[in-house]
Amino acid sequence: MGTVAKALSLLNLFSMEQPEIGLSDVARLSGMNKATAYRLLSELQSQGIVEQVGPDRAYRLGPGVLRLAALREASVPLLTVAREVVRALSDETGETAHMSVIRGTRLSALTYAYSQAHATRVTMENATDLAFHATGSGLAVLAFSDPGFVNETLAQPLPAYTEETVTDSAAVRAALDAARLTGVAECRGLFEAEVHSHAAPVFGPDGKPLGALAVAAPYARMTNATAAHIHAAVIAGTRELTHRTGGALPADYPTGAPT
Repeated sequence: MGTVAKALSLLNLFSMEQPEIGLSDVARLSGMNKATAYRLLSELQSQGIVEQVGPDRAYRLGPGVLRLAALREASVPLLTVAREVVRALSDETGETAHMSVIRGTRLSALTYAYSQAHATRVTMENATDLAFHATGSGLAVLAFSDPGFVNETLAQPLPAYTEETVTDSAAVRAALDAARLTGVAECRGLFEAEVHSHAAPVFGPDGKPLGALAVAAPYARMTNATAAHIHAAVIAGTRELTHRTGGALPADYPTGAPT
């Protein structure tokens, strides 16, 4: 590993749980000796990438990171990246793919893509807002959100959209438990009859959901093999989208095959 790579690797030590780290801990966590860690941190500090704060002179990310982050967002905004990932997901699965984002207390559709693989498909033109309790996207977001947000959301009236819609909050919570085990929430006819969707949360820099990535398909095409393929594709898509937009997957987020 070269000097630049070693220096940049130190930035990965910082997290929401550990925003400030002393020199001794940097050396311990990186596996470097203290002199090397100090030299690399000094180089980063000279460029404003890290700074020292407090009486113990601990290190934290500096203003240079904010400038780079702003440039990244300006050059590759969420919508641009989302369109690319959603298009690729639709092509991969042969079904409708879409991304939604949290806007206050609402989950709003951001972008979608249709596949030409089939004559019949799930359409999104009228899906401006997605119900948290009755869509794969909503369940995926709630499954990995803070308990307070979940409680507030499920305390509201839960309207029925189809005969299959679950309107009991306890039953919705059971669906959230299932989603946490696999990383993907499934929805069978809860929001729109005869539609089976798979969705996974897209995470922000704080490791919390900022929205969801989903694939929706007609019941008739959802075989076990198709479901497994879509599950894997959605997981891969949310990992890519989270990474490309500067987000972070929680350490306990499952990314394996469904069991």
